[in-house]
Amino acid sequence: MAKKAIIIGATGLTGGLLLKRLLEDNRYESVILFSRNSCNIKHKKIKEHLIDLFELENYEETFIADNVFCCIGTTKAKTPNEDTYLSIDYGIPVSLAKISAKNKINTLVVISALGANKKSTVFYNRTKGRMEEDVLRQKINNTYILQPSLISGTREEKRFWEQIANLFMNVLNPLLIGNLKKYRSIHPNTIANAMIWLANNDYKSGRIPSDVIQEISES
Repeated sequence: MAKKAIIIGATGLTGGLLLKRLLEDNRYESVILFSRNSCNIKHKKIKEHLIDLFELENYEETFIADNVFCCIGTTKAKTPNEDTYLSIDYGIPVSLAKISAKNKINTLVVISALGANKKSTVFYNRTKGRMEEDVLRQKINNTYILQPSLISGTREEKRFWEQIANLFMNVLNPLLIGNLKKYRSIHPNTIANAMIWLANNDYKSGRIPSDVIQEISES
């Protein structure tokens, strides 16, 4: 039976690659997008809703799918206001999880970050940790929270310090072995592949660190 998928954040780096793969995947008959801006792709599978993502609860009736993918996220440089940052990185995924649970969607895949910890003194890590806990609290049958390390790849927006970090990680990656493998940078293609695999295979629900994301992608 053909499947329906929902993507939040399809205009971002990883979300865009995920969208491309879902459009190529014969298991999916439609891909429903909820975004502030258009993905600017014309395809018979795409159903696009341009909305205010802070008001997801107003669109509950249109949240009908087999799999929901959340690729939303921002950065401190892009969103310096902590309240707005919290609304994006915590508020949107948690609202999405609540709607998915209410509509009895069985699979939710969310991108978080390595280092997420609700008790962290770092605002970014603490926000991600709180988000993870409240998403899991919705008890959706198959909930997968991916915790990637630094995401490599070329973005449309220029992030100077991220580019420097990627260059540094290209040198450091081979040295990170054993328990340190999870700190290697990871390509967004790898994350997208793992998200689709998780949505279509049996795997234990919960948090998935970066090195395991890599392993799943290669399955």
